[in-house]
Amino acid sequence: MSDQPRRHFSPEEKIAILRRHLLEKVPVSDLCDKHGIQANQFYQWQKIFFENGAAAFAGNGKRGKHADNLKDQKIALLETKLQRKDEVIATIMHDHVLLKKSLGET
Repeated sequence: MSDQPRRHFSPEEKIAILRRHLLEKVPVSDLCDKHGIQANQFYQWQKIFFENGAAAFAGNGKRGKHADNLKDQKIALLETKLQRKDEVIATIMHDHVLLKKSLGET
């Protein structure tokens, strides 16, 4: 076993490493040595990358109905909150005016 602590690569870092191999034709062995990973780890990332690549094109530039529904629900919730806030402010202002009148202030 290695005495080195485990490294965790972000998705962006993994893609950058894969990109260097796929586009710049940097050998896998050089990338693995540079980043301290095993070749089988690199190939696992590549497999996952290609298996999930279709998700990048799934939307065809259009948002799904689910995203639209979530957006509509959020808008409705925010509108309800805003209406409630306006009602509370109106009540407080009404009470404030009545208090000022009762104290003889205008």
